[in-house]
Amino acid sequence: MKPIPKLKSKIKHLLLPWLDVIAITAWGVLMLKYWATGKLNLLIHPNYFGLVVVAGIALIFIGLAKAKQQWRQRRRRVQVEQNPQHVNLFPPGWGSALLLTAAILGFMITPQVFASQKAIQRGVSDLLGTTRIQPQAFRASVRPEERTLIDWVRTLNVYPEPDSYAGQKAKVQGFVIYPEDLSNEYLFLARFVLTCCAADAYPIGLPVKLTESRQQYPPDTWLEIEGEMTTKELSGKRQLTIVAQSVKKIPQPKNPYSY
Repeated sequence: MKPIPKLKSKIKHLLLPWLDVIAITAWGVLMLKYWATGKLNLLIHPNYFGLVVVAGIALIFIGLAKAKQQWRQRRRRVQVEQNPQHVNLFPPGWGSALLLTAAILGFMITPQVFASQKAIQRGVSDLLGTTRIQPQAFRASVRPEERTLIDWVRTLNVYPEPDSYAGQKAKVQGFVIYPEDLSNEYLFLARFVLTCCAADAYPIGLPVKLTESRQQYPPDTWLEIEGEMTTKELSGKRQLTIVAQSVKKIPQPKNPYSY
């Protein structure tokens, strides 16, 4: 019975170093997979895509280098503890097991787009402070009908009087949410703005006045709305509102976030 613990110890000693190899390589492959499949759009700002790709390639090369190191040790039958001059840059242990587990979950779980419930939890506003909306991204020269939802919000940050936009045409896309205090003839069209990564995403949007029942537009439905701007009093506040003239259901965009 005594040789069994020694056998287990030997197997553990042989497998642990390879845990490092698998964990490092798996994370490199996972990063490149997210980039190649377009799922990286759901996690970080496009400005950081290059960094993720470089990091993914680097991790794969590190994994291969580590694998080569392990094969050399195996052929020479040299144990790490018998070679004090050998320096292991990637010591095995529970850390590698946790990294590998996280990578496996990353392969199994598909990143999801933030939806209406998350927008309500984080608080939707049609007028966000300049600490969140970047002034340099504001485009004053864009024609009203060419403004995106975030363009309208940025415009409101600079010129907050809603009556200034009365009668201007609007054509915007976003997903439907229904805040509790919104009356039945309205819906709220929203999008999430990504500044760095999904952790700091925040929702923006505008109310839409409908000419038909809103029951046919469930929460999270993506719509393209054409109409005119007007001022309505909602929840005791004068707000810029789109009076819908055309409401069309559209598929969720490949890149659902604004920047």
